[in-house]
Amino acid sequence: MINVTKTFLPPQNDYQALLKKAWETGWMTNRGVLVQELEQKLKEHLQVPNVIAMTNGTLPLQIAIKALGLKGEIITTPFSYVATTSSIVWEGCTPVFVDIHPEYLTIDETKIEAAITPETSAILATHVFGNPCDVEAIEMIAKKHQLKVIYDAAHCFGVTYKGQSIFTYGDVSTCSFHATKLFHTGEGGALVCQPEYYNTMYDHHNFGHDGPEAFHGLGINAKMSEPQAAMGLAVLPYMSHICARRKFVVERYSNGLGSEDIQLLKLRDGVEWNYCYYPVIFKNEAVLMKVKTALEKEAIFARRYFYPSLDTLPYVDHSEPCQLSHKISACVLCLPLYVDLDRQDVDRIIKIINANIC
Repeated sequence: MINVTKTFLPPQNDYQALLKKAWETGWMTNRGVLVQELEQKLKEHLQVPNVIAMTNGTLPLQIAIKALGLKGEIITTPFSYVATTSSIVWEGCTPVFVDIHPEYLTIDETKIEAAITPETSAILATHVFGNPCDVEAIEMIAKKHQLKVIYDAAHCFGVTYKGQSIFTYGDVSTCSFHATKLFHTGEGGALVCQPEYYNTMYDHHNFGHDGPEAFHGLGINAKMSEPQAAMGLAVLPYMSHICARRKFVVERYSNGLGSEDIQLLKLRDGVEWNYCYYPVIFKNEAVLMKVKTALEKEAIFARRYFYPSLDTLPYVDHSEPCQLSHKISACVLCLPLYVDLDRQDVDRIIKIINANIC
């Protein structure tokens, strides 16, 4: 069986050696030595000013909305994982959807200003499949209208734009360290923010504590545990190997899937990509289902990702559907992509797709 992804597991001895540190201290959570070490190494690896490690990739979004004091409407994309929209609603704000760019699949920056109202407090945009939004245009719009900017950068570990970490753009960027991600801690995530927000974000993820007996203000528990941090520390040294192997698979797909009947992801100029996903957009949903069924007959399981378009969720306003997002979400399929995916299996996937796109 070939799944859409497979978790990279470091040598078990590496993980156990790191866990031994936690056993020796008896310090399993509440920001132990391994969490602190991981944050420092991630700062260095990613070249970012700060990293707050958290227990999953959704809480950073919720904390960013809360800590920035956002109210009213937040402009966002309908083409993302559900956590992007659900975090907005969970924090008592209203998502206002703007359609996506036909090639880059990120929020269409040319349509953002038309969606701004007196109730708008922020833009929450997703770097889709590790492909950055037009961060310069969004920054200009945000400054003009005095809006905060949050980037859901769940897929962006290691991505740079014009030589700079994509996490340094916006007021806050968030990342997922879920087991399916390029870099992972089993379950986990992180938040990177502009320096002036760091203390507030940090307090919010740690119950608002100011020492053991006082509080700065409101907070929740989003802390990463020591076993999670140990996994991250064990995986981090293998990132070059992980990216190189995934690059090999991506390039083989791209060389084999040259048909005009499918659309591949177009990266923005200036992007150093991380090979996190391989989406293929078919000419219609019927072709997608034909390909998906053919793959599944061979025990190959691709994923409809992202599907459905988030402006169809039952708890959001459906009055202005985003037509392009609807079209793309109905026709996009992410192909299997992981470190030890065999070359022969990649070629088999390519052959099945090419035989079923007519």
